[in-house]
This record gives sequence, structure tokens and C-alpha cells, in this order.
Amino acid sequence: MTDLPTLLVVAVALVDDDNRVLIAQRPKGKSMAGLWEFPGGKVEPGETPEFALIRELKEELAIDVTEACLAPFTFASHSYDKFHLLMPLFVCRRWHGTPRPTEGQTLKWVRAVRLSDYEMPPADVPLVAMLRDLL
Repeated sequence: MTDLPTLLVVAVALVDDDNRVLIAQRPKGKSMAGLWEFPGGKVEPGETPEFALIRELKEELAIDVTEACLAPFTFASHSYDKFHLLMPLFVCRRWHGTPRPTEGQTLKWVRAVRLSDYEMPPADVPLVAMLRDLL
């Protein structure tokens, strides 16, 4: 049991035709700056995780994704100092547009077997092995 508030965040493993996964490096000035993560963001009140992810991908990467292209995959559940993070992870292989950074982040396409070479927030780390097994 914890007294921490639960924060619902949604993320996606965008997988290209070469089976590489897109990761983004958190920019300076944000918490956990410099760490690599899967694109996504907070689920706002009244949003479904899928709608939040579609919105975040448009804002962060300038790509269009439909709900039908988001496949639920797994989730992360991790306690940080000030909140408990619950993060569904979707897999997406189809989108419109070319992902480009719109919020100062650095993007990189990485093979699943190389994801562990990139320092990630603690909640993201267990997701790497599952993606490696999938891809």
C-alpha cells in the first residue's frame, strides 16, 4: 500500500518496416532529462489512453495514428518518489507522416536488441525485454 497518487501515462513502441523501435531523449529542462523513453505522455481527465496517445503523437512527433493501429501490448507499474506511475504500452506499426521532434527531443530508431544500450527511466526498463522478445 502506498500514499502516493497514481499518474496514468501512456506510451507507444513505434515499429518501422525494419523492426526498429523509435525512442526519444528527454530534453534539458524536463525531469529525467537525457534519458531515453518511448513516445507518449499523460492521460488528461476525460481521455482514454488511446485518445491521449493519438494526441501526444500528433503534438510530439507530428504524425497521425488511428486507434485501430494501436495494439495494447503490456504496461509498467512503478513507484517514484512523488507518484506511482501506471503506463500502458501500445505497439504501432502504421502511421501517417514522418516522425520528427517538435518539443526539443532527440529521436533515434533502435533495434530491440540494442534498446538496453540506452539509459531509460526505471519504469521503462522492464518493457525493453518484452519488446526484445516480441521483435
